[in-house]
Amino acid sequence: MRRRLPRFAVLAVAALAAAGAVVPQAQMRVDLELVLAVDISRSMDFDEHTLQRNGYVEAFRHEQVINALLSGPEGRIAVTYLEWAAEPRQVIPWTIIDSEKTARDFADKVAAEPVYGERRTSISAALFDAANLIETNDITSHRQVIDVSGDGANNSGLPVEEARDFVLRRGITINGLPILLNVGYGPRQGYDIDHLDRYYKHCVIGGEGAFIAPVFDLKQLSATIRKKLVLEIAGLEVAPEAAAVQYAEAPGRAGLTLAQLKLPTEKTDCMSGEKARMYRGGGGLTDN
Repeated sequence: MRRRLPRFAVLAVAALAAAGAVVPQAQMRVDLELVLAVDISRSMDFDEHTLQRNGYVEAFRHEQVINALLSGPEGRIAVTYLEWAAEPRQVIPWTIIDSEKTARDFADKVAAEPVYGERRTSISAALFDAANLIETNDITSHRQVIDVSGDGANNSGLPVEEARDFVLRRGITINGLPILLNVGYGPRQGYDIDHLDRYYKHCVIGGEGAFIAPVFDLKQLSATIRKKLVLEIAGLEVAPEAAAVQYAEAPGRAGLTLAQLKLPTEKTDCMSGEKARMYRGGGGLTDN
């Protein structure tokens, strides 16, 4: 939570206002600042990109998500939609959602954007840009979350651990939606890594209450996006048809072993995406 102004500062601002000085407008306060950071790399085809986009659109039109959006003490959240591949691009600017209408208006704006794909996968660039969007807006909140969805490991830009640690030092939580489809064959061979869900858990997410919601079937995608948003916004379990979430740390279960929690113990190589790109298809070094 961001600190309030000390009393002497509040009094100074009031004195300036009384004297007719121009006083900066107070920041908008919301329950949550949420960056939706969505992978548009070409490892997914057009139909998969469209389904992913529609999953977010449907979520912000759904009663469960709208109820969650309005359930906090402030009764509103701030959200922005960021697409990324090698470079991130803020598609929908920061939007205050405080009613069913504003939620549906946000969904309509996302739906109206063209669907396209770009080369490379830089989770690190997305994380750095998302953190900057949070720190440079005119909004203050109880919580800040970056919601990263993608179907591959970082293979461009700075190492993902460096970006993750930068974000976590700022008190921002990172959640993940790894999409595990068509692994290990066809044109994607050499870019896929085994256990992308494990990679996201060990290398991407972090912070208070951080979790992943892996998608193994496109039929689950819309429900899983909805479930993840409701968990992020209000901490509620919904959408039983969605994939089960996995927390980075199990809250309230201190003292249990990883085996008892059914969490993976194998160490994940957080540079596996870069290595897969360098040795694409089992051949020599390449930068394609």
